[in-house]
Amino acid sequence: MAEVIRMPKMSDTMEEGVIASWLVKEGDKVSSGDILAEVETDKATMELESYEDGTILHIGIEEGDAVPVNGVIAVIGEDGEDYKDLLEEETSNGDNGQDDNESSDDDSNEDASEDIDTSDINASVIKMPKMSDTMEEGTIASWLKKEGDKVSSGDILAEVETDKATMELEAYEDGTLLYIGIKEGDSVPVDGIIAVIGEEGADYKSLVKAEEQKNKGGDKTEKKEEKKEESSSKGSSAPKPASSANKGKSGGTQPTSSSSSNGRIFASPLAKKIAEDKGIDLAEVEGSGNNGRIVKADVENFTPSQKSTKLETASADGSSINIPKVVGEEHTEEVKLSQMRKAIGKTVSRSKFSAPHFYVTMEINMDKAIEARKSLNEVSPVKISFNDMVVKATAAALRQHPEINVSFSDDKVLKHDHINIGVAVAISEGLLIPVVKFADNKSLSHISAEIKDLGARAKDRKLEQEEMEGATFSISNLGMFGVEEFTAIINGPAACILAVGGIKQEPVVKDGEIKIGNTMKVTLSSDHRVVDGAMAAPFLVTLKNLLEDPVRILI
Repeated sequence: MAEVIRMPKMSDTMEEGVIASWLVKEGDKVSSGDILAEVETDKATMELESYEDGTILHIGIEEGDAVPVNGVIAVIGEDGEDYKDLLEEETSNGDNGQDDNESSDDDSNEDASEDIDTSDINASVIKMPKMSDTMEEGTIASWLKKEGDKVSSGDILAEVETDKATMELEAYEDGTLLYIGIKEGDSVPVDGIIAVIGEEGADYKSLVKAEEQKNKGGDKTEKKEEKKEESSSKGSSAPKPASSANKGKSGGTQPTSSSSSNGRIFASPLAKKIAEDKGIDLAEVEGSGNNGRIVKADVENFTPSQKSTKLETASADGSSINIPKVVGEEHTEEVKLSQMRKAIGKTVSRSKFSAPHFYVTMEINMDKAIEARKSLNEVSPVKISFNDMVVKATAAALRQHPEINVSFSDDKVLKHDHINIGVAVAISEGLLIPVVKFADNKSLSHISAEIKDLGARAKDRKLEQEEMEGATFSISNLGMFGVEEFTAIINGPAACILAVGGIKQEPVVKDGEIKIGNTMKVTLSSDHRVVDGAMAAPFLVTLKNLLEDPVRILI
């Protein structure tokens, strides 16, 4: 019997996957455990295995295309088996619309929506409210009621995750929760149907159907209006033959001036818009339309003259300056976001808008750290970097300040006994944060070797999922790019991230004298829900002392 192959959820943050490459084709025999395709997720490129024996009957997703988690990507079954009914059954709920050119069907659907009488249905549709000024859709984080439950006005029905926070959805009516249309974890746009409350036994199905058809009718009206606008613009821009008044003595048709005696330029609205976008002066364009009117084709076929067009302006001393007029064409390329870039956008947005950030900056004298690094590299089996020293010092400081090594979870604070430090690694497609686990128990050379290995595999997209999870603190270093200081967005669920700038020489005061010293600035971003300034400052003082006298981190 034929079975549908769906896109699996390959990471905790994965919402969709891209088929990087198919390793089989339609008609191939496969066995359980065979690799069918390579799938690009938000964090890595992973292999998609077959869990059935059989023949690949159908491949529904082309290489390079994305499909949401649980979306159908292929069908496997017995050779020659009819799988089309299975596909139709899977997609029957996905697309209830029809082509725009089937106008008669559209009209009949609109009429059908008007025929549904909901006046005698004692129930109300609950729609997704707009809970913030920037909210476009909400995700049902959890349902606190189930179908059949009695609810009263003011009861909390569900928790909704918006673009800024997780908020409570209240009931505004008394009755029975007849229908839940959105599962936990699913998203719905603002004003989308999420549930129905009403009298027990009420015909909620007709109510939902009427609401859906009403929404479809609105969409079709918008499409028709767009078509009318397009047709009108096409009509106004169509070139028209020149009138007999435009013919010269030779009998040939000559384009007439598009300007009237008072300087007004006659041009179609579309021609004006195109000319504005391309930076073309309509006064230089000869119109081929009726009475010399400039139309779309005139602007599109216009070639600027070779002579330099100049504008004259007056300088401060009264003399004139000739400024050449530049004619150009604006161009913008639309590039699809990669899965990683989508994931980064969602992760940092969730962190920035849900966790109240505050920042504390500290300047550190790195003179002794520079000397210590030079000595260590004379005996170390791997080359130790300043970033390795920062990771080691941070781990030691966290051991002395366990109140910083925490995470926020709903109404609880999670205090971690282990110290796992995430180290941000820039790659061509975005950013990955592999984790150095139990960093406080590792030597400097161990940390250095591990970071180099994790960084190399991160750039090749070969990290395992568990190597990017479990960070209790994170570090982002832009010092190698010459950045003096910056602020970083917290990498949740950890409560803090350290932004490390570059080392630079500047005058410093030592023993009452001004000398040249090497300084580095670090900025701690903290989640104010669990970490306060009075906790962040002592942590940075400890980190400063460790880096200014690095022998301490070796103890």
